[in-house]
This record gives sequence, structure tokens and C-alpha cells, in this order.
Amino acid sequence: MHGIQNKEITDISDIDWDDLIKIQRKRKPEKRERGPQYWDKRAISFADHVGRTTYPDAFLKIMEPQDSWTVLDMGCGGGTLSLPLAHMVKDITAVDFSEKMLEMLGAEIQRRGITNIKTVNAGWEDDWSEKHIGIYDVAIASRSLSVDDLHAAIIKLNRASRKRVYISTVVGDGPLDRRIFDAVGRELIPAVDYIYIYNLLFQMGIHANVSFIEEENVKTFYDVNSAKDALKWMLHEMTINEEYKLDLYLQENMIIKDGKNIFDYKKTFKWAVIWWDKGSQE
Repeated sequence: MHGIQNKEITDISDIDWDDLIKIQRKRKPEKRERGPQYWDKRAISFADHVGRTTYPDAFLKIMEPQDSWTVLDMGCGGGTLSLPLAHMVKDITAVDFSEKMLEMLGAEIQRRGITNIKTVNAGWEDDWSEKHIGIYDVAIASRSLSVDDLHAAIIKLNRASRKRVYISTVVGDGPLDRRIFDAVGRELIPAVDYIYIYNLLFQMGIHANVSFIEEENVKTFYDVNSAKDALKWMLHEMTINEEYKLDLYLQENMIIKDGKNIFDYKKTFKWAVIWWDKGSQE
């Protein structure tokens, strides 16, 4: 990788943040397998969990939507932002590469009688012109920038916006629970931290703002087995020994409250919301 190896770093401009992000992503090989089929399988549980978090309200408070805006929600999932945003803006194009996610979003759009959300089945690597993804006042990528070429994705998103771009990503470990990784004896390799992306934007000539959303992760489970199934997304291809250790950890660290199983500790984590006006670029 040019710009990083065999070079003395004396200034932040000496670091090729694009290369550094690609190196970090290669440390998490399972991410490359998390394509549409992976998210199709997670769609129901993912959408249910999102509905019980404070994230959407916090994001929209930072965003301060205007009723005249047209919005692109890239990587919309089950409509985490598109659904509450619908009554705040003119119209939304919600894009995702998971057909199951879009199917669930479509059902919710119909149930709520929403008329200003259009869905498109597409991903970051697709030709957006062929998918008829046009240009909007505001473009959003909320927790959806897990891509091999982040630099190219940001350029695409930036070009799709007339006025402003919002992205959000993890801070530190994010929603991953380090205690669970320690319990099964596996190294936790976090996703690319927000500061890498912020510095990449700076290197691209984008002067961005940043704010943070803090969430307390309180998940409830019917029993230990359902908790184990729900947590498997953290641990790619567990061995039999790891599953045994996870069983022991759950049995030792879960309590029953109001008839449901919860962890006997609280986990708080942060998301970074990064945004910029199109006029803030060099």
C-alpha cells in the first residue's frame, strides 16, 4: 500500500487515509461475505431491533430536515430513517441492495399510508445512472458505508447531493460487545472508526462537521438460546468450543427482568454523524 508503508510520517497529510481504511477493512474478512443474502436473513430481527432504539430521533434532531428537501437514503435498510423522515421532507428515494429489507419497508409504507417514499434495489457498486438514482437536495448514508472502496462511495454520495450530505458510522467498538469476544477467546476487530473517515474527507477537500449519538443497548431475549442466536452476527463462524463458552457466558451474565432475559450490565456506545454542505469543499 503506497503512502503508508516504508514512509516516515511527519504530518497528517503524509498518511493516505484511503489506503489505511482498506488495510483496516481487510482485517475483517467476514465483512466481504455480508452481501444482500446476509442482510435478507437479518432483515426481520434487524428491523425489530431498530424500532426499539433512540438512534432515528437523535439522527433527525442533528439533521434538522426541511419540508422542501428531496432526500436520498442510501442503504436504507428497513426504513430506520426514511419512515420517520417521510412527514418532514418533500420526498425520499430509499435505496438498498437487500430485497428483503425493501420488501419490509414497502409493507410498512403501505401500512402507514405514506406516499412520498420510492424504493430502489441497488448497492454502492452498481451503476447509479442505470438504476435511475438521480440527484437530490440531501444524501444520507446512515450506518451503511461498509464498502470495499469507501473513497468511491463518498464520491458517489457527494455527487448525488445538491446541498448537503450526512453519513454516520461507528465510534470505537460500536455495538460490538468486547466482553462477549473476551469470553469466547476471540480478538475483537472493530469496524473502521469514524476518525479514519473524517480524515479521509479532509484529504478529499471536504470540511465536515461531526456530532455524536450515544445509545444504551438494552436487548431483551426470551431465553438463553434466543440470546445466543441473536448475538451470532458478532461472531462469524463460531467453533463448537466458542459456542460452549458463549453458552456459559450467557448463563452467568443474564438475569430475568419483567419476564424477559437481559444482561446484568449496561453497554453504552456511540455513533458519529458526519455532515457537510456542498459549499464546504475546497
